[in-house]
Amino acid sequence: MYDKKTDTPTVAKTSNLNEELGQVKYIFSDKTGTLTCNVMEFRKCSVAGVKYGDNFESSDRFNDPSLVQNCTKGHKTGLVIRDFLILMSVCHTVVPELDPADPTNIHYQASSPDERALVLGAKSQGVIFASRSPNYVTIQVFDREEKYEILNVLSFTSNRKRMSVIVRAPDGKIRLMTKGADNVILERLEAGQQYVSKTLEHLEEFAKMVADIDAPSYEKWSRTYHAASTAIADREILLENAAEIIEKNLKLLGATAIEDKLQEGVPETIASLSRANIKIWVLTGDKQETAINIGYSCRLLTPGMKVLMLNEQGLDETRDTLRRYASEFGVRRRKDNLLLAFVIDGETLKHALTYSCREDLVNVLVSCKAVICCRLSPLQKADLVTLVRQEVKAITLAIGDGANDVGMIQAAHVGIGISGVEGLQASCASDFAIAQFRFLNRLLLVHGSWSYSRLTNLILYSFYKNICLYFIEFWFATVSCFSGQIVFERWCIGLYNVLFTAATPIVLGLFDRHCSSSSLLKYPVLYKTTQSSECFNAKVFWIGCIKSIVHSILFFWLTAAMLHHDVAFHDGKVGNYLFLGNMVYSYVVVSVCIKGGLESTAWTSITHACVWGSIALWFLFLLVYSHMWPNVDLAPDMVGMDKYVYGCPLFWLGLILIPTIVTGSDIVQMAIQRTLYKTIIQEVQERELLSETTPAHSPERSSTRQYTEEDAEIILSPDVDALEPRGYAFSQEEHGVIEQSDLVRVYDSSQARPSGL
Repeated sequence: MYDKKTDTPTVAKTSNLNEELGQVKYIFSDKTGTLTCNVMEFRKCSVAGVKYGDNFESSDRFNDPSLVQNCTKGHKTGLVIRDFLILMSVCHTVVPELDPADPTNIHYQASSPDERALVLGAKSQGVIFASRSPNYVTIQVFDREEKYEILNVLSFTSNRKRMSVIVRAPDGKIRLMTKGADNVILERLEAGQQYVSKTLEHLEEFAKMVADIDAPSYEKWSRTYHAASTAIADREILLENAAEIIEKNLKLLGATAIEDKLQEGVPETIASLSRANIKIWVLTGDKQETAINIGYSCRLLTPGMKVLMLNEQGLDETRDTLRRYASEFGVRRRKDNLLLAFVIDGETLKHALTYSCREDLVNVLVSCKAVICCRLSPLQKADLVTLVRQEVKAITLAIGDGANDVGMIQAAHVGIGISGVEGLQASCASDFAIAQFRFLNRLLLVHGSWSYSRLTNLILYSFYKNICLYFIEFWFATVSCFSGQIVFERWCIGLYNVLFTAATPIVLGLFDRHCSSSSLLKYPVLYKTTQSSECFNAKVFWIGCIKSIVHSILFFWLTAAMLHHDVAFHDGKVGNYLFLGNMVYSYVVVSVCIKGGLESTAWTSITHACVWGSIALWFLFLLVYSHMWPNVDLAPDMVGMDKYVYGCPLFWLGLILIPTIVTGSDIVQMAIQRTLYKTIIQEVQERELLSETTPAHSPERSSTRQYTEEDAEIILSPDVDALEPRGYAFSQEEHGVIEQSDLVRVYDSSQARPSGL
């Protein structure tokens, strides 16, 4: 999970969530920069109702000569095109940097990739953003230099979904230039706009607007804005209110389409995770059409899916629609319906998250295989994750790459940050940091499954080995009249978990793997075993505890039966309680170590060394420990115990019979289970041993329910046609330590940068 292109490895920032990677049921993903590359390219535009960029030459990048020709050859839309290109070059917070080696080469540094894409798009058409000073922006309009005075910069926020600059043009007029999402721009147009209907047909993402402001009106508004910008309390709210006053009666110039391509391996990753019974929800701030297109292109939505749309404006309408959807699911409510998807926008979700709608919302969301939520604010993303976490009681994972994803990353059980173009905010706030979305496949299906399987085996084995030993003390108490006498020497008890049975749990916890990584990736259905806790639940735990108690009975009472008649040694002594205790202790150590080997499915040289080495270590310890006193003031009762134990034929007979009886019962049980009740994992393990490339029948087919068209007909909603996947998106940074709008007010590109920066 290493990205060579960016030299970015995967980083685990916590060690106590590894097992939860193997239980994830819901994934909440951002779109821009997470599913897509967040490397924006200017591809199309619509200016004055005319669409540009559909020609053959623009198949790879925007290359439509008719745009410049209409601007310079006296076309009736020429002035609108000129204003449109100037707005693209002026309305932004991009910082230009001249290349010292080539002064004609300008590097653009932007807080968001779409701003840089727009500036480069205008540059390709002959309108070049040349330099910036604290109060002016200089551009070259078809080789003619123009200077615009920056009066105010109204920054982008998640609530505003737009940004504006107020400039004084070279002709002395004060102009408001605005760009933003279509739904917030269209409501601010002045009445009687000429190109609205045509532009809406062409609209993909950003709308571009301009308005002329008379000087008295600007001076009056400027005082309001200054008071808001210097306020101590509620400054952001006051600034937004001030911006609302001025951003009205705009004139529509056009719209741009910016392409953000999918990351490598995203469709394959989503398809694989879906087969693993993981539900993937896309939570994005983009418009609905864009999100649906991305949903189809990344295989989150399939052509055969029914898509339920919820775009209501009021609380009552939202509640009624949700209740109708929830009731029509019937017996399929809160069950997997593979042919259903759900799409909701942020305005409707605001009503759906209210108390009266929450239950119906959860019923509908959980009943669908895929969910897309559009036009969401960062707070809504976090609220939705919290809702599922509280109501569904399932392990959730959130993944994103920007500062606006931090809320949902922190709200989920497991947070994944992508080190992308939008910075490291998400990565720093996450539990695991990866470079590409495709690495999520291996992180969950392989490392998540391994970690969960190792931890559960380790827990069950730890309980087993301790119950086996310490319950023997109880059985001994029944024959010692509960006198408080212990059957084992004290240091032997203390070293049981520290020395003699410590290596086997380490092997289980670090090196064991129930299937190879290639099999786990080939058969994502194997993930369901850990996801549904089939290997570790209350039933499995108590069965293991009962088995441990039975084994402790065998250890003690079989040994006691062998020593029913006192054993006489050549020196005239008879066996005492420590003689009995060391015999039982030896059988426990041997059986427990062998049991650890039986629980391990990946026998390696390390496994052999730990299992047989632990057994040998105990026998060597008994030999040395029996001769330490009086040279060391320790364990006088153990003096000569090795001669009594190793010199007793019954000990060696019991060493063969008792561990064979105890572990043999487990071996017989495992043989019966693998023969008659074989699990998917065991089937794949056998295929791996036989080195078969293609199984006789795929575990995917034998274990996955085959859904029919009846599942899709639960709700008779119209199909959403599979649109051409283009994936236009926009993103902006906000709430940084230093706002970009403040930075550009002090930046002067004419000044040389200090050396070392």
